[in-house]
Amino acid sequence: MLDAFSRAVVSADASTSTVADISALRNFVSNGNRRLDAVNAIASNASCMVSDAVAGMICENQSLIQAGGNCYPNRRMAACLRDAEIVLRYITYALLAGDASVLDDRCLNGLKETYAALGVPVASTVRAVQIMKAQAVAHIQDNPSEAMAGNRLRKMGTPVVDDRCATLVAEASSYFDRVIAALS
Repeated sequence: MLDAFSRAVVSADASTSTVADISALRNFVSNGNRRLDAVNAIASNASCMVSDAVAGMICENQSLIQAGGNCYPNRRMAACLRDAEIVLRYITYALLAGDASVLDDRCLNGLKETYAALGVPVASTVRAVQIMKAQAVAHIQDNPSEAMAGNRLRKMGTPVVDDRCATLVAEASSYFDRVIAALS
């Protein structure tokens, strides 16, 4: 499991063409603060993101909280919230490292099979991940919905909307898409 920086160093050591590898390292380092801002934006809002995503999933499928539903009783709801938080945490680890291997190895490996064995509805889980993806994009761009947040609105105060932000948004989105693909 290598982060983007370590991968570039290993590649440079193994080959003689270091110009491209050095450029990749320079790019990774120069975007480091923006990457940290993006990770901080997600991590600082993680509990709200998770609870809102699970609430949104339940609003779209009320049977989940009725007797016999997958979020009934409270311990199943707690497990759902815990799992969503774990997924989000590993996505932030991947975003910080610039590499999806930690997400694949520690979170997604066997997740679909585990959820199938437990009877977790995949469509609802995918929907919660989609909601978290939309929230993460908004927080990375420092553009959360004022209409929805009301007095709970939290802005990071460091808008980073430019080409580098678009790259980080695309990268973060790819990690969420990776989770969705692993569950589907």
